[in-house]
Amino acid sequence: MAKKQVGKVSHFFSNISVAVIELKSGLKKGDKILIEGAHTSFKQKVSSMQLEHEKIEAAKKGQAIGLKVKDRVREGDKVFLAE
Repeated sequence: MAKKQVGKVSHFFSNISVAVIELKSGLKKGDKILIEGAHTSFKQKVSSMQLEHEKIEAAKKGQAIGLKVKDRVREGDKVFLAE
């Protein structure tokens, strides 16, 4: 099955381990995601996301959200929905 890309990483704050993701489609708390890039490849569950420093449960296409990630990501890494 083809992977569905939901967004891409535009920034990473290493001190707080938060990635800024520009969304191509909606994403909600509890979704499983796969983040892949030249030096990145891991899956995780969406446990915490923010929009304009406010905690949110779901985000819509076109929004740029802050997402807590368990590992280092890099600008340009792609974010997919995982099984």
